[in-house]
Amino acid sequence: MTAGMAFGKSAPDASPYAGEEPYGTPVVHKKAGLTRRGKMAIAVAGVAIVGGGTIWFQVHSAAVAKDEKEAAALQIQMKKLELEEMRIRNEQASREEKAAAASAEKIQAAVDKCVKDSFGLIGKGYGSPSRSDVVADCKQQYETADGSGMRAAGNAQDATNEGGGEISSPVLLGLVAGGGLAIAMFARKGKKADA
Repeated sequence: MTAGMAFGKSAPDASPYAGEEPYGTPVVHKKAGLTRRGKMAIAVAGVAIVGGGTIWFQVHSAAVAKDEKEAAALQIQMKKLELEEMRIRNEQASREEKAAAASAEKIQAAVDKCVKDSFGLIGKGYGSPSRSDVVADCKQQYETADGSGMRAAGNAQDATNEGGGEISSPVLLGLVAGGGLAIAMFARKGKKADA
């Protein structure tokens, strides 16, 4: 034995913290990645996202299909209303046409009677009316008595008044609002210039 050992010194105790290598125990690196619990959480979240997306898509598709059906039904309803309006207009036009034809027949009958009654005056001397003058006078007398001439004049008056010089209420409101805004801006500029 050696001299150091003789005095009661034994081999140094192996410390649990002392490494076998000169730089200490080697650090064991864990494998990179998720734990089993993390992998399960990601799998559950993925299934939830895919399932939720599928359900949302089905609900959205059903809503779109419902909206398309409602739009188609609305278009059909609009077409029905347009056809009904056209039918009513056609009926009204045919009634007006029948009334105009009846009125024209009455006028023609009255003109014929007037011409027949005035036929004895034609060519009976100097200054007597000619046949065309009698016909023209009778036509003028009975056509204006019917009132159709007044209707024509009224329609012409309405046609000339369309789109006249009136100012509509939205335009008037816009003009007033614009004028008020301009006055407010000028008043504000005046206050800044005075200050």
